Amino acid sequence: MTTITTRTVAYPADDLTMIGHLALPAGTGLRPAVLIGPEGTGLGDVERRRADALAELGYVALAFDLHGGRYLEDPEEMLARCLPLLADPDRMRGIGHAALDVLRAESRADPDRIAAVGYGTGGAVALELGRDGIGLRAIGTVNGLTTGRPGEAARIRCPVWAGVGSEDPIMPPAQRNAFAAEMQDAGVDWRLTVYGGALHAFHHPPVDHPTVPGVGHHPRHARRAWRDVVDLLAECLPVTEDPGA
Repeated sequence: MTTITTRTVAYPADDLTMIGHLALPAGTGLRPAVLIGPEGTGLGDVERRRADALAELGYVALAFDLHGGRYLEDPEEMLARCLPLLADPDRMRGIGHAALDVLRAESRADPDRIAAVGYGTGGAVALELGRDGIGLRAIGTVNGLTTGRPGEAARIRCPVWAGVGSEDPIMPPAQRNAFAAEMQDAGVDWRLTVYGGALHAFHHPPVDHPTVPGVGHHPRHARRAWRDVVDLLAECLPVTEDPGA
């Protein structure tokens, strides 16, 4: 395990002051960078640990915020904020662009080698950055198989990997099929992994607060999904040594 450094970063987005978590790998040289988007509940320790884990692999990682430094444990409050957000691609893009600007401003981050990986609402934000034509190296989304405005998926310029639980009632087969059709019709280099028997947010460890129906942790598939994310980054955004490492 390499030595990493972390810090919180405050930045404006969506009329809020967002509080992100930045993790830096050892060394001083430029490194590829990854945006990490959280589930609809918002940025928590799970996403912070994921950023730290990617920094240990050599990436500059920013786990971005959705709710102005808040973690929304109440399902009704979470849905009241996230459902309008998910219906507004421009708002999602604004949140994504603000986080991307923070990541690009970090001196250790190579601005030409950035990927976006998100979960749930954070995955939808990552996809909207792609639909906005941002030059990402890869996009990964777990149980965030949202479709966008007609024709805009053709602006995605990188491979897209998506993962979803087979029993996810929030991203059911019809939604999966619509997402797949959008990617295919747009000529995107895409992959979809269906994790058998898994529910929504299967990747997330159990929580001690109420959740929306259809959520459940699946430890084995959670490990597999993380490996799939790491493999996507290794393929599309490999960490290479440099003189300042």
